[in-house]
Amino acid sequence: MPDAAATRAHSAHAHAEDLARFVQASPSSFHAAEEVARRAVAAGFVRLDEMDAWPGATQGPGRYVVVRDGAVIAWVRPAGAAATTPFRILGAHTDSPGFVLKPRPTTGREGWWQAGVEVYGGPLLNSWLDRELELAGRLVVGDGSRAEDVHLVRTGPLLRIPQLAIHLDRAVNDGLTLDKQRHTQPVWGLGDLGAADLLAQLAERAGVRAADVQGYDLVLADTQEPRIFGADDVFLASGRLDNLLSVHAGLTALLLVSESLHGETPDETSGAPVAVLAAFDHEEIGSETRSGASGPFLADVLGRIAAGLGATEEDRHRALAGSLCVSSDVGHSVHPNYPERHDPANRPVAGGGPILKINANKRYATDGVGAATWARACAAAGVPSQEFVSNNTIPCGSTIGPLTATRLGIRTVDVGVPILSMHSARELTAVADPAYLTAAVVQLFRG
Repeated sequence: MPDAAATRAHSAHAHAEDLARFVQASPSSFHAAEEVARRAVAAGFVRLDEMDAWPGATQGPGRYVVVRDGAVIAWVRPAGAAATTPFRILGAHTDSPGFVLKPRPTTGREGWWQAGVEVYGGPLLNSWLDRELELAGRLVVGDGSRAEDVHLVRTGPLLRIPQLAIHLDRAVNDGLTLDKQRHTQPVWGLGDLGAADLLAQLAERAGVRAADVQGYDLVLADTQEPRIFGADDVFLASGRLDNLLSVHAGLTALLLVSESLHGETPDETSGAPVAVLAAFDHEEIGSETRSGASGPFLADVLGRIAAGLGATEEDRHRALAGSLCVSSDVGHSVHPNYPERHDPANRPVAGGGPILKINANKRYATDGVGAATWARACAAAGVPSQEFVSNNTIPCGSTIGPLTATRLGIRTVDVGVPILSMHSARELTAVADPAYLTAAVVQLFRG
């Protein structure tokens, strides 16, 4: 019989392999939101439209998912839910740092066809060099008011940002400097520029006429497949782990608890919270959009869930007061080549379990009560946990956590998984940690 450690390792590898499939299906935030919805619907969730009336209290328990652009929210309303039932929310984001296609995107010089792109967020620019890239996102035809006006598209390998050879820059290994305008425009073809039409290429792949395309939201994505490797297969390397790793963990946890919360009787689920996955877009650029964490999406959905349970304004405030949001985003593992960049005492290691993020200036939303709740969830799941705090000399990043806490007043705790190469085109995590994170989130969703 296999021992418990071997069984857990096998489960972690299966989880990592499914995470790899999720990342491959999600080259853009729009694809990620649709992949969440697709998997949820396949598991028995009902997809709702924001323009339709939503189910009320008389229709009993339910499992639902709704997509707004590149964001998605899914939830399970247990059989015993009432007007003051609190929410347990896993918050994450669907976007990743990189490049976005500009207007009038077909450019070029010296016989090379190029694409005009703009830097999105804070990518490690050098990591995008010499990779086969694709364009992915959505094309909009007509006025965009109907679902059939929006077409998801991905090109497969089409573009590359070529690095200058060392023979033409002998000092490059002393420090690479990239101009964000001149040095990051990818090539995608050869010949007379008058024969190039990048939008026509995209329209053909989407099955629409180029003349009908009235708008688009398209990003570059690395096409290299995720890979498990290392001694005893301990590593997972992949693009977009920031933050599809957390989206996948939240979705997997929600699907695991959905059958029990949804299928049992009110007596059996008495006291169970409404479990919610909220995956927002645009975190990498500040979240201030209709589908970002600073926008109204989560507040809108929670309000409609409460209304469906017959909640008054007083009931809704009581429910929010008892609710918890776990903001999950990847964090920094101690880097073996740069150990001095980390706090001397708090040094999370890949494979050591999920991290609790703490910051005195509230760049993370964690407080003592939230920390205690997270510790209980990890203990109940039987997973190790670690703490992360920045070195005082290095500015701390932030997450959707403070934004959600400020907007809704829900107690929020910031957590994540320690990785290396954050904001690279290809990031690195330990195979064990995504499964650890999911196990802890399952306990939180169960209340």
